Amino acid sequence: MATGAPESVDEYVASFPPEIRDVLERVRAAIHAGVPDGEEKVRYGMGAVMLGGRYAIHFAGWKHHVGLYPVPAFDDPLEREVAPYRSKKDTVNFPYSRPVPFDLITRMAEEIVRLRGASSGEA
Repeated sequence: MATGAPESVDEYVASFPPEIRDVLERVRAAIHAGVPDGEEKVRYGMGAVMLGGRYAIHFAGWKHHVGLYPVPAFDDPLEREVAPYRSKKDTVNFPYSRPVPFDLITRMAEEIVRLRGASSGEA
C-alpha cells in the first residue's frame, strides 16, 4: 500500500497491486449489493460501508487475504458457511489462494443490514 492515509475508498483500493485491487473491487461490489444504501468512508485506514451513519462492514486488503470486520455471529445455516473463514470472533478472512465467495459476502452484508434494522426496531 502507498504511504499516507487514503482519503477515499477509491484511493484505498487503487493503492494495491492489480491482482489484489481486482479482488477488493469485487468485494466492495458484493458489500454494496447487500448494503445498497451504504455510504463509503475510509475508517481505521481501510474501506468501510456505512449504514445510517454507523459502520456496516469494513474491508481490508492484506498480503495473503482480504478481511471483513466486524462480522457478527449469524444464525445457521449462514454461520456454517462463514465459519471456515472466521479467524477471530468478529473477523472473516478470505485467502487469495482460494476463490473468494462474493455471493457469500453479499449475503453476509444483507444479514448485517437485517440485524441492524432489528436492533433499531426498523425491521
